[in-house]
Parts: sequence; structure tokens; C-alpha cells
Amino acid sequence: MTTALDSWNDPYVLPLPSPESPVVLPQWISPTNTHLNARYWEAVWPLAPLIDNPGTSLFKIDWARCPALFLAEVKLAAWTMINGRLRPTYLQERGGAARARGSASDMRDTCNEWMQLANWLHARRFTGLADCTEDMWRAYISERLTGLSRDHGARTCSRLTDLWAFDSLSAQPAGIGRPPWDIEGVDGFLPAADGSSQRENSTEPLDPQVLGPLLVWAIRLVEDFADDIFAAWDERRRLIASANANQGTAESLATLSEFLLTRVRAGDTLPAVLCRDQHGLARVYISALTGASLGQFDRFTQQHGLSALAAKRPGPCPLQVPIAGQVGGIPWREHIDFEESTVLMRHLGTAAAIICLYLTGMRPQEVQGLRSGCCPDPEPAADGVPERHLIRSQHYKNVTDDDGNHVSAGEERTVPWVAIAPVVRAIRVLERMVPEGELLLSSTHHDIPLQRDYHGALKNGALNTRIEKFVRWVNREAASLGLPDQVIPQDPHGSIGMSRFRRTLAWHIARRPGGLIALAIQYGHMRTALDARTSSAYGSRSRGGIHSVLDIETALAAADTAARLRDRMNAGEKISGPAARRAVTAAAITPRFEGRIVPRTFAKKAAKFLARDGVVLYDNPDAFLICAFKHDNALCEPEPGATAPRQYACQTGCGNAVRTDAYARQARERADEIDQLAAATPEKIARRLRLNANRLREIADTHDATAQPVKVLA
Repeated sequence: MTTALDSWNDPYVLPLPSPESPVVLPQWISPTNTHLNARYWEAVWPLAPLIDNPGTSLFKIDWARCPALFLAEVKLAAWTMINGRLRPTYLQERGGAARARGSASDMRDTCNEWMQLANWLHARRFTGLADCTEDMWRAYISERLTGLSRDHGARTCSRLTDLWAFDSLSAQPAGIGRPPWDIEGVDGFLPAADGSSQRENSTEPLDPQVLGPLLVWAIRLVEDFADDIFAAWDERRRLIASANANQGTAESLATLSEFLLTRVRAGDTLPAVLCRDQHGLARVYISALTGASLGQFDRFTQQHGLSALAAKRPGPCPLQVPIAGQVGGIPWREHIDFEESTVLMRHLGTAAAIICLYLTGMRPQEVQGLRSGCCPDPEPAADGVPERHLIRSQHYKNVTDDDGNHVSAGEERTVPWVAIAPVVRAIRVLERMVPEGELLLSSTHHDIPLQRDYHGALKNGALNTRIEKFVRWVNREAASLGLPDQVIPQDPHGSIGMSRFRRTLAWHIARRPGGLIALAIQYGHMRTALDARTSSAYGSRSRGGIHSVLDIETALAAADTAARLRDRMNAGEKISGPAARRAVTAAAITPRFEGRIVPRTFAKKAAKFLARDGVVLYDNPDAFLICAFKHDNALCEPEPGATAPRQYACQTGCGNAVRTDAYARQARERADEIDQLAAATPEKIARRLRLNANRLREIADTHDATAQPVKVLA
């Protein structure tokens, strides 16, 4: 325990706050942070003065959940945590993951953990934190960790240890005992490893049949429909401004009367909008078209009882803008409706966000931190060939200052991301939606149509909701356009969340099931950009960035390929191809991975595994072969230092090819399918199709003539 005498000259011990002391002391608030602070005595402490990350919600601590007998002690420890720093000796004992000061979200979660302990003690008639002795700690932690994963349990123990640590740094310690796991080691207190870890590498990738149409529709909105949607949005805003500026005249009243009463007498529908599940006359739309003032409109419709009639006979409010976007050579709309334009603008922003989240490899917070101007058009190189587009971004994970304090604002990546074409076009769309220099996913400017003043970028919860709404819209659109094969099915692992895109990108680059996934060529370009890491350090930083995720997924895919080949050979299948012997060796020495939980330490092992040139197997079902990748033999022209083939550029006659009986059979089946297609196709195209079918049969015939069982090749 720290005494008053000890704390007099101790820079880590804070003086006692007064009721009027600010919750966050000025030295911890950045000059650009304008969020309101609170006073010590208040029942709710906003942590917004500590938050500069635009993708982070504004957290707060609500003291209503803390029992009154413990409130003063827990509050003092919390204030010390918010404004103090843990001692360097304390941090050194706990390894590199410990920080002197954590993030606002960590502080909120830590305080909630402390209040949970306080409620447990209060329920057992204890009156202060000093009653939490070693025996009490053991009793509490055995209950608290029940049902938790090992990771969650470790975080809980760490937060409870921090209560003891910060209590010792206050000028008036409560005297809580040191938790026994901080002395004996935490392993003996944690649950057994049960596979419920929530690490990034254990996140399930999106199903290919989900991601395929999702990506098709996202790119379709950005590349084919965006101009139509922006034109409709501009026309809607013009009509609103016009309606608000209209001055009622006798002529406008006559025009309004003719516009509405002609439709009423003819039994036609009336332009209507939906408000609170009830159709009503499109007040602004009709006023803008007729020149009537809004007051004139209100008096006229009330006089003739038209509101009730509109609910019975609702009709469209077409905007007079041309439709340029097409699906299969047919315009995707006859017109865009006045009210629909707001929905389409929200979906357009969501589509652009999906592309950025998925086709960059960025973490969600990095995408949320992107600003207009982050991806300028490059200057042509000396030879006239344009350079790649680069994205300058902030990263936030594990960013600390020289003293180990969490930096909420993050820092700019030392090496930018490389942007492939769909990402550049998505960024250009988002730049049209926000002012220059603003966050591309600004909560204010994506709050369509109200544009209320919100903090930072759209948060994870809002974006996840928008993605689910986008999926529902896509499925309605696919049905109306007669595109049942482009419906987005339900993912077997639950909702499409932002956190799943990064893992999914690595999964699809590594496995590339081309028949089920659109834009396979883009995965190849991403793989090419990633394989240039040795020279360009693409997207890299000290903790490995997207490379570690890709290496892990590629290693798992290669191990799965080896295991399947081993099983097929053991079942009697024969194999052929110039790399058949190497494939047998690779299948024999590659371990099988039964689970999907991947510890962080596996990243280095994965990179080492992939570096074994010549004995790593890559499945390529589109080419009906397995590639036993040896860099010098590859005809797909991989980048220097690449550890994987460019599967989209697979070439006939490559020295890395291996085929199985199953692939020969599938090649024949595909040839039969192509012949059936050729029979219903014009002759010029049919000839090409039949040539392709014959080529596949030749591949299968060559396999049948040269294939050997594993016992001969071993």
C-alpha cells in the first residue's frame, strides 16, 4: 500500500480529485478534441475527450450500476486509471502487451469489470474493496470465469489486476489485496483451451456463394449505377429546394388543381410517399412540379380530402433523369423514384464501403479513417506507364506513444496500401458523397437525407446493419430483374460483418474457387501485389499486417490440398503430370490441420511452410490440376520471391502440374457440358466451344495414358 509520505514525491501517484475536478485532465485531451468533459461528482463520465479515432464510438462510464458502498473507492480507482500511468516496472513484469494507459473502450470495459466485482462483494455483505483478500479473489474468479473462453478469461484477470495496480497509485488507496494469479501466474486460473477464441484468425470467412453475388452487386452499383443514383439525388435536392422557395399564385393553384384533380377523376394513382407505414401525398414532389407553395398544397389537399385517397391509390414519383446503367444490356430502371433516391444513395455508400473493406485487406478501423484525397491519381512514370494507385491511411491497432500510452488518433502507415481498380472507383464514389478532406464514411454525410451532426465515421454496428439492408435490397432487385443466380443466400456462419471481410480476402486469394466467385482475376492481382512485399513492403508494418493473415490462410489451404491428395492416393487414385513425384513427397510430409483455430504464433510458421519451394501444393479446380509450385518451373510468371502461383494465369505444359483421376473425370464432365452449350449456340461460337471441349478431353486422355499409382511414384 502507498502511504501519503511515499506518494509525496512519486510521479505515478495522483493527488486526490475534488468533486469539481475534470474527469479527464487537460494533458490527456488532444488540441483537436472538442467533446464535452464531465466533473468528478457526476453520475455519468463521458470518455469522448480521450477519443480521436473516427471509427470508434463515444464511450462513457455509467456509475448507476455500482453499489453505493463501493462507489467512492471504485470511482477513485477509475479516475486514477483515466489520468494516471502504470509504473514501468509493472509493465515490464507483464510483457510487451501491457500498456501504461489503455484506450477509452478498454477503460470503459475495465470499469464495468470492477463494478461487477463490487456487486459480487456487496451481495455477500462486504462493505469495501479491502475485503477482497486472497481467499475472496479465489472464490470470485472461480465463479467469474465459468463459461468464458481462455482469451476472455485472461482479459478479465488482467482488468481485475489493474484494479489493484491503480488502487496502489491513488493518494488514498482502498487497500484491495493483490490477486493471486498475479503472483502465481494466470494459467492455473484460466479455463482449458476450448476453441472459442475470437482472434482475427479464427473468424470464419464468408461463404463463396455469399461473397460472389455480394461483390458483383457492390461493384455494379459503383461502376454501372452510380451516375444514375447521383443524378437522381441531385434532382431530388433540386425539387426540395424548389418546393421550399415556391410562392403561391393563382397560376400555381390552377396547375396544382389540374395536376391532382385530373388524376382523381380518371381513377389514376396519386404520387405518394411512405411515412410510418402509411402512404400519403408526395407533398414536396407535387409542389415542386406544379410551382405551388407548400402552404397552398396543404390547403388544397385538405379542401378536397386527397390525403385519404392517396393512401388508397398510391402511385410513383418518377424523377426526370435519364437512366444510363444497364444489366445484361437492358436499363436497370425505367425511372428512379423521388423517395427511392435516398435509399439508393445509402446503398451506394454501403457498396463502396464493401469494396474498400474487402479488396484492400485493411482492418475496418483503417477504412473508417480514410479521408477524401487519400488515393490521388498517380503521375505517369518516366516510361509513360501510370504508377499504381496508393492509399494513405491511418492505422490504430496497438499504436502507442514513446511512453507506452494508447494513441486514439492512431498514426499514418509508413507504407501505403496498393489499390486495385475497383477500390479506386469506390473511393471516387465516396469522395462525391462527402466534402473535400472529410472522412469517406462520415456519419454526418452518410446520414441521408437528414445529415445530422454525428461523431466521426459510420461505426461497426451501423455499417453491419447497412450491409444487411443492402443484401435484402439486392435480393429484391435480383428477383425483379429476373436474376435468380445473383441472389445473395444466407451465410452459414451468420451475419455478414465487417470483421469477416479481411479474413475472407485472404481465404479467397489463397483458395480462389473461381467457379463460385466473381472477379477471380482481381484476386490474382491482389496476390500479385501482396507477393511484391519483399520489394515494396505493401501494406506491411511491424506486426505483419495482411501478409500474416494471407500466409496463414494460404498455408491452411495448401495443407488441405495435401491432405485431400493423400486421402485420394490411399483410396487408390492414380496421379500424373511432370510434378507427380514431388506431389507425392509433399503429400507425405505435410501435416493435417484438423481445426480452424489459429494461434497468432502460427503466422511465422506459415511463412516458413510456404517458403519450401517445390513441395507446397496449391489446388486449382478451374484448371483441373494441383500445382506443386516450384518458382523456376512456373509458366504463370510469378513475381520474384513469390511463394504461390498466379492461379488465374495457369498455363498448359507447366512443369508444376499434377492431375488425379478425379480431375480427369471432372475435365470430361466439363467437356460434355460445353458440348451441350455449343449445340444451342451460333456456329462461330460453337466451334470455339467444341475446341475447348476437345482440349479438356485431350487433357483427360493424357492423364489416363500416363497416370501411375502412388506405390510406383514413391
